[in-house]
Amino acid sequence: MQDPLLIYIYIYIYIYIRQDTEHSTVLIGVTCNSCVLVTLTDCQVKELTKWDKLFTMLENSQMRENMLLQTVDEVLKVELQTLRAELTRFTVDIAGKYRLDGIERALKQKSEDDEEQKNRAPAECKQTEAALDGALQDLESLKSTLELTQKWVNKRSLPADCDSAILFPMRSPKIYASVHPVEMTLEAFTFCTWIRVTEALEKTIVFSYGTKKNPYEIQLYLNNRSPVLVIGGEKNKVSADDVVEPGQWSQLCGAWSIIEGNVAFWANGELIELSSNVSKGRAIPDRGIFQLGQEKNGCCVGGGFDESLAFSGKITGFNVWDRVLSEKEISETRGENGCNIRGNIVGWGTTEIQPHGGSQYIH
Repeated sequence: MQDPLLIYIYIYIYIYIRQDTEHSTVLIGVTCNSCVLVTLTDCQVKELTKWDKLFTMLENSQMRENMLLQTVDEVLKVELQTLRAELTRFTVDIAGKYRLDGIERALKQKSEDDEEQKNRAPAECKQTEAALDGALQDLESLKSTLELTQKWVNKRSLPADCDSAILFPMRSPKIYASVHPVEMTLEAFTFCTWIRVTEALEKTIVFSYGTKKNPYEIQLYLNNRSPVLVIGGEKNKVSADDVVEPGQWSQLCGAWSIIEGNVAFWANGELIELSSNVSKGRAIPDRGIFQLGQEKNGCCVGGGFDESLAFSGKITGFNVWDRVLSEKEISETRGENGCNIRGNIVGWGTTEIQPHGGSQYIH
């Protein structure tokens, strides 16, 4: 049997909703999951008390509140989803905008930097070019200074590690130097000497060896820039063209042998002339004198010399041997210690060489 209270409640709900004055049909829910359709006439509807009305109103109010809350919850869910979607789109749009703006700014900055670099490049090139021109001028100036310094040093330095030289300050019949060697008769000889001539004329004597009978036994002179070697007289000579530079040190060496009359002539370490049958079979006699810067010819009254033949400049490293030196030995006389290689007939630094007139030793 159905609960009278439950039936009573549903009857009131039905009456409240339909308000049918003739008859009412009420669907009554029961706990046994069955239902009973009840039809009531006007006479059967009981009058509601104030408590019944209040209870009905409260129940209706609770139902409305639940419905309202459910509706609000659904609306809020929809609105929140819509807002989330809008925020997502907004975020994407903003991010894309800022990313594009960043890329655009970066490209713009790069373009400005390239333009600035392009505008600055010609100025930098001009500055670099000016700096290089300045450096080149400095190098040219330094080169000129070094060349002048080298010339100054060369004028005051001596070759082959020699520590002294004889200076012939001018051409003069009284300026020369002499050597009195030991007694000798030469069937072969080699000489080497360093010269620095101030000016050479048609015949400028470097050195000569002569006796009373023949003042031209051995003679080395300059014909302008060409050295000439005489052995036994003017008919026996060899020469080389343009190998002596005025104002520069030059080394001249010559060798002779009596057997075939062979002559070898070197200038600055190079073999420049080979001859044979030069004073062949004739020895160089003793009792003669070596003279530097003049020749022993007794041309003038009072035993003077010819001024036009005088040497002006410097002579050092004058050596004479009584044999023919090899090419290797000749080369060694040009080395750093060349002045320490001395001849056994005349040795530079060991044999007395006496200056005369205005000639003098310099160091």
